[in-house]
Amino acid sequence: MKPRISLVTLAVDDLERALRFYRDGLGLATEGIVGQEVDNGAVAFFDLQPQLKLALFPRASLARDAGLAVHTPGPTDFSLGHNLASRAEVDATMAQAARAGARVLKPAQDTAWGGYAGYFQDPDGHLWEVAWNPAWELPD
Repeated sequence: MKPRISLVTLAVDDLERALRFYRDGLGLATEGIVGQEVDNGAVAFFDLQPQLKLALFPRASLARDAGLAVHTPGPTDFSLGHNLASRAEVDATMAQAARAGARVLKPAQDTAWGGYAGYFQDPDGHLWEVAWNPAWELPD
């Protein structure tokens, strides 16, 4: 398999609330909710970077689409990492997430691996790590 991840889909309990968090709170660009005319098709997409999108999909719709029973995932099932170019950017992003309604689990702090990072959960409990890694060069 060639690694071509192009879409990360988060199951959400309230699509409107999740849209407001990511669009209004975090400032991610989106066309809003699309697909409402299709049964179980409502979804919101956000461009993250070239060739990578974030999708918010109602939990029941995602379960139905995959042929699974609905269940609530644990917060440590996975995390999304958002890497930034400086400690100051990490602090600003953590503060922005908190203002948007995120639950800050671990305020940004120095890490054992020489970086600086913190964790927050979005309103649906998805875990985000916001980090600066001095060993990683970020694209413009």
